Amino acid sequence: MPTLTYVKGLPTPAEELNGLGFTEFEMFLAALSSVFHKAACETANYLHRSESFNKSSWNTHLQKSYSISKRYANGVISYSQGAVDASREHRKLHIKTLQGKLKSISAWITKSEKKLKDAQKFYAKKNWHKSKNGCRFPLSCSLEYRDTNWQNLRFQLHNKKRRAYQLAQQIEHLKTVSIQVAIPKNQVYIVGSKDESFGNQVCQWDGDVLKFRVPACLEPKFGKYVQTNLGNFDRNINRLPNTGAKTGHFFRSCGKWNAAVQFTPAPVQRISRHSAYGCIGIDMNPGSIGWAYVDSDGNLKAHGKIPLLMGLPSGKQDAQIVDACLQLATLANTYACPIVCEELDFSTKKEQLGERGRKYARMLSGWAYSRFYELLESILSNRGIYLMKVNPAYTSVIGLVKYARQYGLASDEAAATSIARRGMRLSEKLPNSITAYLSVKDGKHVWSQWNQLNNLIKKSSIKRHSFYAISNWESLVKQWSEQSELL
Repeated sequence: MPTLTYVKGLPTPAEELNGLGFTEFEMFLAALSSVFHKAACETANYLHRSESFNKSSWNTHLQKSYSISKRYANGVISYSQGAVDASREHRKLHIKTLQGKLKSISAWITKSEKKLKDAQKFYAKKNWHKSKNGCRFPLSCSLEYRDTNWQNLRFQLHNKKRRAYQLAQQIEHLKTVSIQVAIPKNQVYIVGSKDESFGNQVCQWDGDVLKFRVPACLEPKFGKYVQTNLGNFDRNINRLPNTGAKTGHFFRSCGKWNAAVQFTPAPVQRISRHSAYGCIGIDMNPGSIGWAYVDSDGNLKAHGKIPLLMGLPSGKQDAQIVDACLQLATLANTYACPIVCEELDFSTKKEQLGERGRKYARMLSGWAYSRFYELLESILSNRGIYLMKVNPAYTSVIGLVKYARQYGLASDEAAATSIARRGMRLSEKLPNSITAYLSVKDGKHVWSQWNQLNNLIKKSSIKRHSFYAISNWESLVKQWSEQSELL
């Protein structure tokens, strides 16, 4: 079950400050964090170099070496295991990303070399100027740069090959070099237990006062217990239960100690009904979020846009995303239905940014897609609204073909309509006026027809959005399908 974490700054009452400007509890955390850091570093090194790990025996070793209790040792082991596992997963992800970039560059090099070779063969013919098809990469010259497009492509090929060699060397190095695990200082991690009072044996918080049991190594200096008035974790929607395990994490950031509690959230009352009664689909773009509400019969009942600004700093962008998520939560609460979004993964596309052009790279990197879905899921979960994720295949094409002209929608609102219908498990068949011109074998999935239509649109010289504004676009489908058969 997923967990939540609430964080707040540690209070520093004036009456508790000493001559150095710190409270006794802060002095205790500073001393304890030094012991925790040494134990965590030793544990991480042992986990990294040993193939088999006996948690019980290592727990006993930590208790004897650092004079800490079993609960403290459990926190050290859990934190160290998480850090080691995260470092290993990060190394795998790093290698995978570099391999994707190398694959993208290699494909671009192969395609460019073939294009240049075909162009040279074309101009080597005697009667090349009488050719009906023409050259795929005609020779041209730029007066501004005093260079030909062939020379420019050769220069790009040279740089791409150098970059490919660097990536190959980097991948080989990462596969052999040892993994380094970072263990930050000035932090303490205490694992909770549901069998203990207040969900933790070492640091017990009753909703106002935090009482800490001091380990044996620090008892001569701080005594058996230290405590402070922590207060409550104020939230508009507080899902912190009275019972259950509560794991404590204390860390120093920006010159101030912070207290965090990790817990299994209390369940909330579900507001959204089953998807069969209707859904709200959303289609996210860098400039706006299009939404559409579809009723139980699959018919569009309401639609709209939430405008977004680009190029904002991270803080203002987060505030804008939160405001958009709250608007979507209000819509879902009004219609008492779940929200359906696309299950997007931009890792492959981001690996190809170097070969897709600057405009595409700015569009894909200038907006925090993952951050939006992360905040949306968190906000909807706190309000009892279900978030569904569906396959994004051909949703934009389906929306433009079937719903853009029918309802007079923008492209993102039309795509949101198809996304909502997909969340309700409704089929999307092509109009009969198009199906007659597409040669698809019987028994195949309906997406094979959408794939064929999508390929025809990509081959056309007209932009996709302008294409569906034409009244007789069915005849264009027929014309392009006949041309593809001749080719």
